[in-house]
Amino acid sequence: MKKIHLLALACTFVAAFRLVAADDAKINTLTEAEKADGWKLLFDGESFAGWHNFKHDGVRAGWQVKDGALVCADPHNAGDIVTTDEYGWFELQLDYNISEAGNSGIMYHVTNDGGAVWATGPEFQLEDNVKAADPVRCGWLYALYQPPIDPATGKTLDATKPVGQWNHVRLVISHDKCVHEINGVKYFEYVLGSDDFNARVAKSKFSKMPFFAKAGSGFIALQGDHGSVSFRNIKVRPIPVF
Repeated sequence: MKKIHLLALACTFVAAFRLVAADDAKINTLTEAEKADGWKLLFDGESFAGWHNFKHDGVRAGWQVKDGALVCADPHNAGDIVTTDEYGWFELQLDYNISEAGNSGIMYHVTNDGGAVWATGPEFQLEDNVKAADPVRCGWLYALYQPPIDPATGKTLDATKPVGQWNHVRLVISHDKCVHEINGVKYFEYVLGSDDFNARVAKSKFSKMPFFAKAGSGFIALQGDHGSVSFRNIKVRPIPVF
């Protein structure tokens, strides 16, 4: 009986190991269906290819590639990084893992006109919703849009997982609607350049930034100066304009 029990445990361990190995093999890769749909990897899991610091060549030492993840390991020597290519209308998906009290963000339509990435690019906020000091929470469009009240909790909708766990982001930027999602939960929609969008910008700190949200295309940026954060499975799919 003991031998049978030990054999069963061994089989269970092997099966679990194979499952983990299979999952790891899928990190930073595209399926054939994704390739056919026009998806492109923005991070190969091994290098900084396709990325550089904003307005600088190369990537500073605070960014590292560890265990298949793009990691802001030292926010004091990292800075914001941007894609080599520019994107207009697109769908972006990625996984992020934030540190305790960490704060980061994803900016889009970033151009070199501003002194910082957020001076031109709207920001999909990333942070530890429990301990981060910034009151703008994860998944919000910084200072402009936030999710509705969740009737189940009576609080603002929050679909994030605890610190140390991977979360999935889906960001759609198109001419007729922009969508923010975290872990498969839709937060809100907005339309770039709409009366509502422009009115919100006019009431925010971005009203003093002449190039904010003015470009129809630009770089995608990852913020790297407000705490440690890791990214993986970063992929983008351009949305054609008809």
